[in-house]
Amino acid sequence: MATAAAEILLQHFDTERVLVVCPTSLKHQWRDEIGRLAGHDALVVGGSKRERARQFAQPVRFKITNYDTVRRDLDVINAWAPDLVIADEAQRIKNWDTKAACAMKQIRSRHALVLTGTPLENRLRELVSIVQFVDQHRLGPTWRFLEHHQITADNGQVVGYRHLDQVAATLAPILIRRRKAEVLDQLPPRRDKAYLLPLTAPQRELHEEHAEIVARIVARWNRQHFLSDRDQKRLMAALQCMRMVCDSTYLLDPQQDHGHKIPELLRVLGDLLADAEVKVLIFSQWLRSHELLSNALDDAGHGYVLFHGGVPAKKRRTLVKRFNSDPACRVFLSTDAGGVGLNLQCASVVMNLDLPWNPAVLEQRISRAHRLGQHRPVQVLNFVAEASIEHNLMGLLEFKQSLAAGVLDGGEKQVHLGGSRLARFMESVERVTTRCAEESAPLATVDLPVNGVADTAPTKVAVDDAADRLLSDDIKQGRDPWQPLLAFAQALLTEIAQPPGKKEGRPSPGLVRRDPQSGEPYLHLPVPDRDKMARLLDALRDVLTG
Repeated sequence: MATAAAEILLQHFDTERVLVVCPTSLKHQWRDEIGRLAGHDALVVGGSKRERARQFAQPVRFKITNYDTVRRDLDVINAWAPDLVIADEAQRIKNWDTKAACAMKQIRSRHALVLTGTPLENRLRELVSIVQFVDQHRLGPTWRFLEHHQITADNGQVVGYRHLDQVAATLAPILIRRRKAEVLDQLPPRRDKAYLLPLTAPQRELHEEHAEIVARIVARWNRQHFLSDRDQKRLMAALQCMRMVCDSTYLLDPQQDHGHKIPELLRVLGDLLADAEVKVLIFSQWLRSHELLSNALDDAGHGYVLFHGGVPAKKRRTLVKRFNSDPACRVFLSTDAGGVGLNLQCASVVMNLDLPWNPAVLEQRISRAHRLGQHRPVQVLNFVAEASIEHNLMGLLEFKQSLAAGVLDGGEKQVHLGGSRLARFMESVERVTTRCAEESAPLATVDLPVNGVADTAPTKVAVDDAADRLLSDDIKQGRDPWQPLLAFAQALLTEIAQPPGKKEGRPSPGLVRRDPQSGEPYLHLPVPDRDKMARLLDALRDVLTG
């Protein structure tokens, strides 16, 4: 469609120069498609800064570059003066404050076209950034747009979105959206099957070891609703390890290889390849899994290619071309670097050795084969470790699906996030991991209410039983040496119960504060004036000497 639009502009609207910006893995595919569909030569821009400048100066109508070099080449791009800019996989510019997004919006051109299958993933502001590239005035001032459509809590956090039908109406003149449901009748049947495989004892041991780390951090989150940077990194590392060990212990410890997934996948693969017409895509997020698979494929004599982010751009085209055209190359091993944009319709089987956290990534993998141009029924085989984090991922529902449907596909007009982004992520973590109680030392405590209600992370104050007994004896004997101290304590507790606000015309954060590193609540106590301190000391002296 983008190539057809470019051709119309070239022939009828005085357009002469077209710039295609895409991920590195798609540059050569774009060149081939432009030649096949439009009959034009296209130049893939690459190499050093000097080489790229020389290439932009060449008299070629179509030039293809990648997002990573746009910022460094802005001067030569604008000197070349493209009439049309096509941004493929435009979710790369969804965050407006990234260098890639800022650079793309500085390209001067009369026409712009963006292509993306996921214009919305997490937040409505992502759509703003993408739309600004096409028409910076379409959604109006960003602050006004977000104020009208965001639902915020008292603390300013975005908790939902409203009037999504109005967003859809505003975008209608510039948006062409083709949902998969609309082209299903043009696609061959798709059959999904899950293989549930038990963890081995060594796998289970490692899985539970990291699950305990996750559970402790989740428990800390539930108490404090705060995670330090260190805890967030530990959480992500532990979750990563739990997912990796579901494939094999080899991914965490190269000295051992325990797991049922890869042997079962190879067994199923052998049956599939008995049909000489079948080609297979095998996805795994982890290169070490592909290391095990490639060794087994070498032993079995099956032809394959391995596609990942570390493969140089020039070699990527060769790998894709070999898989598509060589009958002896039957298997395409890929990380998620190959899950976007590639046309691999020659394959009719997609095998997922592991499940990604985001279901949109899973669908992107499958869409490499199950897309227009596919003429055979497509099998999708998911290999899942039973009773694991991966098993629970199968049932995880994503908020982002309802958001995208509301804005783009006539879904709900209002959706709710249910907390901050971190809070939603932590809820997902709790749902897909095993919980365990966090041990804590016993402490006699009382909960001090904050802002008039019990805080979600109560402030703990230890109770000294000896002092309590001493105070009771003084009261029984008719003495009241604690009166000055109690008067001060009453005033202190009264101030603690007050919500943060202004004090004597100045902002006051209140007495209960959180440590910026640990997130632990603590009391920030002002020092009494000299007279009050003297009375307190007199009261304590009477107690100790009376």
